Amino acid sequence: MSGHASQNAKTSIHKDKFRQLSLRYDSQHRVVWCYMHAAPRSCFTPQLLSELERMCDLLAAELDHPKRQMVDYVVMASAVPGVFNLGGDLALFRQLVINRDRSGLRQYAHACIELQWNNLSHLDNRDVTTVALVQGEALGGGFEAAMFANVMVAERGSRMGLPEILFNLFPGMGAFSILSRKLDPIRAERMILSGKIFTAEELHELGVVDVLAEDGKGEEAVYEYIARENRSRNGIRALRAAKAIANPITREELRSVADIWVDAALRLKSRDLRLMERLVARQSAMQRRAA
Repeated sequence: MSGHASQNAKTSIHKDKFRQLSLRYDSQHRVVWCYMHAAPRSCFTPQLLSELERMCDLLAAELDHPKRQMVDYVVMASAVPGVFNLGGDLALFRQLVINRDRSGLRQYAHACIELQWNNLSHLDNRDVTTVALVQGEALGGGFEAAMFANVMVAERGSRMGLPEILFNLFPGMGAFSILSRKLDPIRAERMILSGKIFTAEELHELGVVDVLAEDGKGEEAVYEYIARENRSRNGIRALRAAKAIANPITREELRSVADIWVDAALRLKSRDLRLMERLVARQSAMQRRAA
């Protein structure tokens, strides 16, 4: 852990207990660090999604409080070595599809959308910058979540991609929406349909990764970015607001796309579900190696 992030001052959100999320407040730089450690796999479990939403609600309330602790940056990272997040809870998806549980799939998908929205809208239009620090694998929904942060920092050894097409689905938690703005609709579609896993260097060249860090230097790179933004804070945040007006992504758009994903998931065949089961086994193997 970086010496920068070793501050032990607390905000009121530390009064809440989390099981799959660890928080650290750096009072010197006014940063809340959020480290994910989902179990049994490093994916977006319902528990992790619930804790992330509760954390965002608590932080928003603190930011609105007249006597609040100062927070300018919220960083989403991982406490699991080599893995940022492996994406959707495929074991849960598979069971919900088998059970024909449309309501359960939709509830899960919309919980993912709330995470994306909080990242994209900097906690629903509050004066805070959201940052994703990718150190390792960020796949499917993990890659989507990182892209929705206002700033994505990734170490060179990281790999990211959207493998959903391999089991006859598409990444429904905002990938096309965000990539079509970061790139363009044609390149976004090509990336999604390829199922390719990209290096951090490749994605930085494309403009998807904002800051490329050396391996093991991710947290240091986050602080270097913070120092740069702080020097031009007014202009950068005004430009971010202008971009949101000129090329908006709405919560309604994200939810509507997620509903298409739900319908598509319910059309999966036995072969697709077997492929998904194999990916669950790979996720579990990666978790064991990380441990």
